[in-house]
Amino acid sequence: MENITGETLLKEELRDISEYFIFQQDNAPAHRAKATVDLLSTETPAFILPTLWPPNSPDLNPVDYKVWSGLQEQVYKVKVNNVDELRQRIQTVWVLG
Repeated sequence: MENITGETLLKEELRDISEYFIFQQDNAPAHRAKATVDLLSTETPAFILPTLWPPNSPDLNPVDYKVWSGLQEQVYKVKVNNVDELRQRIQTVWVLG
């Protein structure tokens, strides 16, 4: 049986979605950790390095400050049991509002 780690799954997921998104940093400590920056730099073609993105910039990233909080509230109204359910719920809430 193949040993699949969280990092392996994350890399696969990043490769699947990175052609549709640009990954940017907000300079939060967890986001600027060397391991995080290295992973995103190697696995996503359009990654914006933390040094090139100003911290605390709601005008540059409205999704973090407006859209995600509303989406998150709707998605987590009921406990999420697994990743597939989370994905489905996010997609449903995004489409239906």
